[in-house]
Amino acid sequence: MIDTKLPSQPFSSFKDPHDPWLFEISWEVCNQIGGIYTVLKSKVAAMRSRWANNYFVVGPYNPNTVEIEFEEREADDPLRSALAKLKERGYPIYYGHWLLAEHPNALLIDYRAHMWSINTDRHYLMVDNGIGGEDEDSDLSEFIEFGFCLTELFRELCAVAPEKKIVAHFHEWMSAVALPRIVFHQLPIATVFTTHATLLGRYIAANNPNFYRDLAGLNPDWASRHYRIHSRYLMERAAAHSANVFTTISEITAEEADKALGRQADIILPNGLNIDRFSTFHEFQNYHRIFEERIHEFVMGHFFPSYRFDLDRVCYIFTSGRYEYTNKGFDIFIEALHRLSWRLRDLPNPPVVVAFIITKAPLVRMNFEVLKRHAMFEELRKLCMQVENGLGEKILNILGKGQMPSYEDLLSADLQHDLKKTIYEMRSDHFPPVVTHDVQNDQNDPILSHLKYRQLFNADWDPVKVVFHPDFLAANSPLFSLDYDQFVRGNHLGVFPSYYEPWGYTPAECLALAVPTVTTDLSGIGSFAMTNIPEGGNGAIKILKRSGTNNDELIQQLTDYLYYFVHLTRRERIELRAKAEKISDIFAWSTLSAFYHEAHNKALERQYGSLGKA
Repeated sequence: MIDTKLPSQPFSSFKDPHDPWLFEISWEVCNQIGGIYTVLKSKVAAMRSRWANNYFVVGPYNPNTVEIEFEEREADDPLRSALAKLKERGYPIYYGHWLLAEHPNALLIDYRAHMWSINTDRHYLMVDNGIGGEDEDSDLSEFIEFGFCLTELFRELCAVAPEKKIVAHFHEWMSAVALPRIVFHQLPIATVFTTHATLLGRYIAANNPNFYRDLAGLNPDWASRHYRIHSRYLMERAAAHSANVFTTISEITAEEADKALGRQADIILPNGLNIDRFSTFHEFQNYHRIFEERIHEFVMGHFFPSYRFDLDRVCYIFTSGRYEYTNKGFDIFIEALHRLSWRLRDLPNPPVVVAFIITKAPLVRMNFEVLKRHAMFEELRKLCMQVENGLGEKILNILGKGQMPSYEDLLSADLQHDLKKTIYEMRSDHFPPVVTHDVQNDQNDPILSHLKYRQLFNADWDPVKVVFHPDFLAANSPLFSLDYDQFVRGNHLGVFPSYYEPWGYTPAECLALAVPTVTTDLSGIGSFAMTNIPEGGNGAIKILKRSGTNNDELIQQLTDYLYYFVHLTRRERIELRAKAEKISDIFAWSTLSAFYHEAHNKALERQYGSLGKA
């Protein structure tokens, strides 16, 4: 088992111009595709606090994003000399700043300008490194050419500045073709490779519900051919074995990488967040109240045309993530809601639970019935604002005459008519919709099918209500008018019973936003929390046992916890929010960057025998 306790040693800085350089390489530098973009972007400040101007990010030149992500600048020597020579040789590489607050040095490689060499480079990759195969994978051409161009950058840097020590840190196999090339050319560069999830792990977990049980017997060569990703697998494996230091983001993924790639990880590099601390104890509660009220407004517009319930006794819970029905645990969440519903129905006066499912599914449009309900509620709000305008002055004038105001004094006949008309038009004989949008192929949608199977129809007698929002949240949405962070703050609990989750940002985001959360021991963040957060922060993070547990037992664990949580008093929930906010510090990059510092130190020592300090 790899030690995932926080490194305790102090780390020296590398800010002197004569200190080593750190190049952090990813396909998502200035090029947002997935989660690694967030990892890199949020980590820049922590990296620059140690490396200052000796820190560089390297990625592909994407003409579609470069104008909003990148500002070209003139480089200083020796980098300027290296880039000039590369340009003469037909390798255009742009130097500048990534347009973030910290303005990190950035190098963008225009590999497309060198695609004429792809057949030759594929040949060298096969002959020199044994990477290639019978499976034709045209998408690989871009990754290969990027890697060969990057190799030339490092060869040129080593030539113009032979005394300079260099650390090259590669994220994921797409950016790491240069790793085996660095070994082949015997370049004196300290290297780190990080896999955020193995190729085989992603493919097999999506198709095999017993992935972890079957992991011990995995035949990577057979599996990679079966899924027709053999060349990609060979690249990933070569990167893992070529690096001075091999890393991954969690203990769970380290076990997966050991079986899939045949190398044990040297260090775990957990993913962090930029966390803004609240200045006072009450500040996070004030934010919660503000955004809870906005969710109340959504709930009133969505549910109250059909029936009403006491908003003071409602509990808002949610789950979110990519639409991976099993991997993200959406199936477990819905089953637990079903069981919770039956348990609450036995109570004489149960609390009401509104459960939100937030993900991205193929859409047709926003549901007409949902839009109508919220439009009518908005009309009612405007009428109430008309009533409010000048109301104080009306009351004062009437009281000044020594009279008590009557209903007719406060509301004109026209306003009374409009209010009654709007309330009448709002009423509905139908249950509130369980989904906010019309989903493509809705008959075969896994979440909708599961809700239908468990008859979670938002019936008036059912204490558990469900809102499936199959689109990303945005502040300009006509339904919530909240961005994701604001929505999270307004909820009471985030639930993420994931099956395959190499890390899992969503539980950490909840804690950072002062919202208690649920995850599993099969998520990277869950396994990290079990080591580094004693007793789950006194209840702020609940870690379900999913490893070696069947689904029925897991669903029962979650149901029991939800039943416990929805019966907490308001004071107890506030205390849990305070605990969540307090323990979130452990997920801050200012804390977790220590793992990166340790990996870079180890790479320097393995390559050069020392840290190479000036």
